Parts: sequence; structure tokens; C-alpha cells
Amino acid sequence: MKTLVVIPTYNEIENIPNLTAALFALKSDFHVLVVDDSSPDGTGQEVQRLAQNQSRLHLLSRAKKEGLGRAYIAGFEWGMKNGFDVLIEMDADFSHRPDDLMKILERIQNADFVVGSRYVDGGRTVNWGLMRKLISRGGGIYSRLILGFPLNDWTGGFNAWKKETLRKINLSEVKSNGYSFQIELKFRALRAGCKGSESPIVFEDRRVGKSKMSLKIVLEAFWRVWKMRFQAQ
Repeated sequence: MKTLVVIPTYNEIENIPNLTAALFALKSDFHVLVVDDSSPDGTGQEVQRLAQNQSRLHLLSRAKKEGLGRAYIAGFEWGMKNGFDVLIEMDADFSHRPDDLMKILERIQNADFVVGSRYVDGGRTVNWGLMRKLISRGGGIYSRLILGFPLNDWTGGFNAWKKETLRKINLSEVKSNGYSFQIELKFRALRAGCKGSESPIVFEDRRVGKSKMSLKIVLEAFWRVWKMRFQAQ
């Protein structure tokens, strides 16, 4: 299956050269699409420079910063329009390890979508403080109880989707944009009867740069979970 790794960026010039080099060093023929929201630090221009020597690297530039969810949807739509069968979400900051990508690629052969999971056997987090662990683990348990599906990692963002699954989700109707975006995609897929699988990953805090997480993003996720539940009835 023709596979595209979608990486949203905003001010990731310190990470993107090393990440793309690590990805293309893997023994696979997937392509990489960087969705850049006009980063002031020149991330988009750096991707253009790198793409001159790598035909499997692509850039989708957007006029302004509109959030993680909108960036991923733009990347998914670009990928499906250009003939890709599998679309993978991946962070730009090495919190998602390239080595774990290969395990996700194996599992997507026999599933409609795959969740890179920190909360199954073999999965874990590294260099996280207590508060972040509580928010992440608590958010997953909260989502599982309210939405009613036995998924362990609702909030994780290292996921693979077959194009048919994304079409069933109906991306034009996805309303979440921050932390809750990942929850909504998974809920919509499961509600549509899609088969999901969880692949263990090691999630390490970003190497360089500033985290995009905020209290506003976390609070959005908590109230949107209830909205998803009631709208599904």
C-alpha cells in the first residue's frame, strides 16, 4: 500500500532535518508530507531545500497557524488526492520514534486504523512529569468510560489510517482541533464499525523546541468528549 507520513510543523527547524533523515534511513518506501503553517523560523523553506535531494519528501504550506487538527485534515486530503492508501500521523519533535513507525506499518496491513499506544504491553512514556502523566492517562480513561469503546490510548497522536477509514469518518464533519482531535477521529472510526489495533510505542518528551500543549487544549478535550457522546445518540 502506498503510504504517506503526515507531519504538521510550526517552528520545527531544529528538528525537521534530523527527523526526515531518520525516517528515510528506514527500510521502507513511504513518502513524507510536512504540513507547515508558515513557520516564522523558516521550517517550510528548510523542507523545500531538503526536498531537492529527496523525491519522497513533500511540503504543503498553509497561510497561517490554524491548529493541529486542521493541519492533519489538510495533509490527509492532500494524501488521498495524490493516491496514497495509508496516512500516518507523526509529530515533528522525535516524541514519536521512527523505529516504532515500522511496527505500526506492519499492523495496518490487517486493520482499518492503528493507534501507537503508550498504554499497552511494551508501551511507555519517558521523561514525563507526574502532572502530564495524570492528564494523559486520566484523559484516556475518561474518554473510554464516556465514549464506551475499549481503547487504551485515546489521546495519542501517532496513528495510521487507511484511506477508506478516513472516508468513513467524514473529515469535513470533524470539529475538534487540539488535544481532542485524536479522540474524535478514533471515536468516529469505531462508531463507523472500523477495526482498530494498538501498537506499543515509547513516547519520549521532545528533544528541542517548545511544547504546543496548553491548558486550553486540555480543557477543550474534556468538554468535547461529552459533546461527541451526546451527538452520537
